[in-house]
Amino acid sequence: MYKIAGMKTWRIWLSILVVAGTFGVLVCGTRSAAWTENHIIGMAIVVPALCLWALALVQLGRSFAVSAQAKELVTHGLYSKIQNPVYVFGAIVLVGLIFYSGRPQLFLLFLIVIPVQWMRIRNERQALEAKFGEAYREYRRRTWF
Repeated sequence: MYKIAGMKTWRIWLSILVVAGTFGVLVCGTRSAAWTENHIIGMAIVVPALCLWALALVQLGRSFAVSAQAKELVTHGLYSKIQNPVYVFGAIVLVGLIFYSGRPQLFLLFLIVIPVQWMRIRNERQALEAKFGEAYREYRRRTWF
């Protein structure tokens, strides 16, 4: 079966469908025919962030897991610069969606999501450090967040 960075074809297509589906919902779900400033700013944030989020998932490959697991230390692609690109770009997508919606009160959702994601990152860091030790500590020193 065809793979990219250890990722099976069905996972690649699933990532592409998630990106395309989210984009389609945003564009087709606009309530009015006229695009507002919020729509434009939101889309300008969401589209690149969503593409980078999907790329991070593809590069993560078989290491992707819902719970904290240390399958392998991924240090290529986006992971060569950012330790947690899935979380970073996921948060940026959320900010873009909030702008797109034109409902600033939804920033409260952002304030709930970030601490939850931070707990997940902390658990992942513990698992990765336990398995990879100094290699993981060195990786953290040379990358951002």
